[in-house]
Amino acid sequence: MVRILQYGVFISLRRTGILWQHLPLTNRRLLSISHSPPTSRWGYIRRRRTLLLTGLISSSAVIAFWADAKSVDLSSRPASSPETPTSTSQSQSTDLLPLIRAYVVYSLISIPFVVDHAPQVLHHLLRVPLVGRVVETIVRETFFAQFVGGETVQDALPLIRRLRYENKGTLLGYSVEVDESVATGGSGHGTADGQGSHDVLNPEQPIHKRIVEEIIHSVDAVGDYEDRLARESGVEAHGAWITVKLTALLPRAESLRNFSMHLVHTRPRSSEPVPFPGTPDSSDLAILNRHHHNHLGSSLMEEDIRDLQELYINLRRICMRAKERRIKIAIDAEYTWYQPAIDAFGHALMEQFNKLPEEKAWTNWLFPGRSSGASQTELQPLVYVTYQAYLRRTLTHLTHSIALSRKKGYALGVKLVRGAYHPHEIASHFSSLNAMSISAEPDPPVYSSKVETDTCYDMCISIIMRAIADDVRSSSAQSPHLGVLFGTHNWRSSELVLQELVTNGLAREQGGENEPRTLVIPREVAERCTIAQLYGMANSLTNHIAARVTSPIPCVMKCMPYGALGEVVPYLSRRAIENKSVLGNGGATRERKEAARMIWKELMGSVGL
Repeated sequence: MVRILQYGVFISLRRTGILWQHLPLTNRRLLSISHSPPTSRWGYIRRRRTLLLTGLISSSAVIAFWADAKSVDLSSRPASSPETPTSTSQSQSTDLLPLIRAYVVYSLISIPFVVDHAPQVLHHLLRVPLVGRVVETIVRETFFAQFVGGETVQDALPLIRRLRYENKGTLLGYSVEVDESVATGGSGHGTADGQGSHDVLNPEQPIHKRIVEEIIHSVDAVGDYEDRLARESGVEAHGAWITVKLTALLPRAESLRNFSMHLVHTRPRSSEPVPFPGTPDSSDLAILNRHHHNHLGSSLMEEDIRDLQELYINLRRICMRAKERRIKIAIDAEYTWYQPAIDAFGHALMEQFNKLPEEKAWTNWLFPGRSSGASQTELQPLVYVTYQAYLRRTLTHLTHSIALSRKKGYALGVKLVRGAYHPHEIASHFSSLNAMSISAEPDPPVYSSKVETDTCYDMCISIIMRAIADDVRSSSAQSPHLGVLFGTHNWRSSELVLQELVTNGLAREQGGENEPRTLVIPREVAERCTIAQLYGMANSLTNHIAARVTSPIPCVMKCMPYGALGEVVPYLSRRAIENKSVLGNGGATRERKEAARMIWKELMGSVGL
């Protein structure tokens, strides 16, 4: 099959001579089949023109593809990282169709015009009879298949299982995104009909309630998988998490924005000022108590209070079920006009569900030498909140959060990312027309350059790793005060995480001079530290980390969204924009060239480049 595809690619180049010298002699003979002569002079001319045009187009495509395959940009990788994927990824590269799909998707994403206008074009085309079906099929077989795990959690389970066989975990998320065009007056969700992604949901429920039930359903499905895996292997190695987006859990996203404005104006000032959107305080949710609300004279409406109270009840339901099933919950960060409220809920949930057990001096009499604290399955915090390095507040906010968690006696769960909404934040801050921003500061809440964001991210890595080292060495090491998920596609930041593990004595290197150097990470460290990349992206980096690290549980994972196609179109649109902007200049181009190199290797085999 591979050779047939190879012949198909080169057959139109036969008369032009392009890349002819690259084909083996046997291939040239097979392509030297004589063609029947034209029936007339005009037919001959038309045929020559067709052949010439086909040859030029094919030549341009193949030459561009060949250039991509030969010019993979490795400048963003450390010198110590392999140019080719490690042995872990070699088995994955034999499937040609996903590589071709990745090349097509990233070729389209590399075109700014396509990225900028794709959301509006898709929105209209999907609603045109007949045309919409064709467009849906194309999107489903390209962008959807590349970045989404499936329409239901059951569709995603085989992918979760495959990743686990490769010693990779999964951060699973039901990816329904808020539609900013209706956030201030509509349902606040990106789907028109609000259909859920599996058939056990009640279609008569409001969409935000169905999303809550879907998240609980995903917790149970992943919990069942983890329990089954533990029974088969005899080892509990929970490597699947669930992500939650708060704006999808309310009937009106505007309630979160109103709550954020309330918090910005009423939070007590900390001794060290924190730039907008500030940092949470333990008293943030007091307004949800009706007794307090009646006396505070808040500008929040009764409808906002009801929405926020329902949100907190539903979040507690999700977390209680996650605690029963021993599945970790990661709360997504969103736009800064929602973030103060999201921080308030996230830290309240951590204070309740990440509560540290009381330290006792005596040991468990059933198991001499074992502490009476948390069990091995409870090492990590249950709830994680997201910290965005592109926000100017992040370093101060992180330091404040660590201090607050220690003061209140709960474990801090940190999901550290660079950030996903940079263009929107800049545009909203400087816009005077229908701006969503609630910041009163003259500067935008995000850094203006990616260099500043990268510096902030790497400084956060150092702060967190030192805190983990102190935590592991403490007398209460079995009850961690800090857990972290580093979400990054950056090779240097990923290498810095691994380097900091060694520097702080949390991992040891093994391997001789002529052997690959691997890191051995003990369970108590692997439970506290994880690295993640998005599903469908940065596979070379994920494979590199998985092959380089030896640990009893997965220490690298893929963030995998799922949901019906109509529900995840906003997510796909934002992911395309991230490739162009937030993930770095040329991020999509690097992914495209990486796919081209792997396709070339599969097609050409031993043929030299």
